[in-house]
This record gives sequence, C-alpha cells and structure tokens, in this order.
Amino acid sequence: MTRFLVRLIINAVALWLTTLILAEGVRVVPYAPGDTLEIVVTYLLVALVFGIVNGLIGNFIRIVAFPLYILTLGLIALIVNGLLLLLVAWLSDVAGFGLVIDGFWWGVLGALVLGLLSWLINVLLRPFIGRQR
Repeated sequence: MTRFLVRLIINAVALWLTTLILAEGVRVVPYAPGDTLEIVVTYLLVALVFGIVNGLIGNFIRIVAFPLYILTLGLIALIVNGLLLLLVAWLSDVAGFGLVIDGFWWGVLGALVLGLLSWLINVLLRPFIGRQR
C-alpha cells in the first residue's frame, strides 16, 4: 500500500511539473474552481487514472505490439505512450475535469516529458524511500 501511494504521489508531481513545462499544450483543469486542495486532488486523481490506464491497457498494448517495438527499435513507445496520455485526457474530460491536451503531438511530447520527470524523481528519491521491488 505504501509503494502504491509513493508511486501515485511521484506520478502526480511529475504530471504537475509536466504541465508547468508544457503549459501551452498540456494542462490540468481542477474539478472545482478554487483552492490549492482542489488542484492537488485533481492531480492525484489524474495520476491515479494514468496509473490504471498504463497498468491495464498499456501493458496489453505493449504485449500485442511487441513486434513493432522490435521493428522500430522502441520508437513506437513514444507513440503508444502519447496515445495512452490522450486516453487519460479523454477519460478525465468525460468526468468533467482533469487533463487537457491540445493535440496528438502535445500528447507525445507530454508523455515523453512525463516519463523523464517520473524517472528523475524516482532516481532522486530512491535513497530516501528505498529500492522498490
């Protein structure tokens, strides 16, 4: 349970930093206008949806598209991750709040930045939270 919460917070922080870096094309709309609490909860909810989508649908796509990963030397991962991020944006839009992405290439760039930031935060926090198994 602790590992899940740490991953959720790391993904939420990485998503927040991604929206700061790519403010023109990737942003988050809080579920209620107002305070910092609504914004933080929105980032945590979007990170939760992203984790679920990436864990369930992302793994299935990676298994099915394995030959494409080999054929493109892994570059198809950028497209797959961008599409998964667009799916999260669509799901959160259906809910009436959450991630807003202005187009396909913003989704690909957002997924790339999000992945790099998540990796960097994991590397920086590894000495403090221990190695995750």
